[in-house]
Amino acid sequence: MSQEQLGTIKISDETITAYAAGVTLAIDGVHELTGGLTDSISKNILGKESSGKGVRLTRSEEGLILDIYIIVEYKVKIPQLAWEIQGTVKREVETKTDLTVLEVNIHVQGVNLPGEEDVR
Repeated sequence: MSQEQLGTIKISDETITAYAAGVTLAIDGVHELTGGLTDSISKNILGKESSGKGVRLTRSEEGLILDIYIIVEYKVKIPQLAWEIQGTVKREVETKTDLTVLEVNIHVQGVNLPGEEDVR
């Protein structure tokens, strides 16, 4: 049976970063995602919160590179958490988008201490 070509499917960077952010936040030990300069500009100048806050996406011919900026829970084993995030995000994004994820880089920006609102 032949398959007819009907067109192309393009998935926006914002959709991918929002999905990666949701996957990351579902992992135990991640307190929150933290935005960088682009998220601050988006929130302050454009007046809207980015749905992919804390996730930066770079596309190349070979695939995707994701940089994820997190605040971790107190007493979490950071290397173990980072490996779990890398594996889970890579697997989930590749499964949902059919795109190749080359790298998932984890940037720990701080630790959420008990009894404190947010420490960075």
